[in-house]
Amino acid sequence: MTTSDEIPQLQTKLKKLNSLATRLKLDLHDLAEDLPVGWEQIIETATATYNTYVEIHRLERELAKVDAR
Repeated sequence: MTTSDEIPQLQTKLKKLNSLATRLKLDLHDLAEDLPVGWEQIIETATATYNTYVEIHRLERELAKVDAR
């Protein structure tokens, strides 16, 4: 369970993850534009992007639970 003392840390982590997600999203876009060059990196980049958004979603839900109290 998240305490109110942990909220600033979670918000900082969420901000960093959002920045990372933006970069990964742009990386995917660049890969798509350059196809067929770089096709080998698609799965790795897509997986990293997916995992980052999963973590963002998890943190947003956790923060929402704290706000609901």
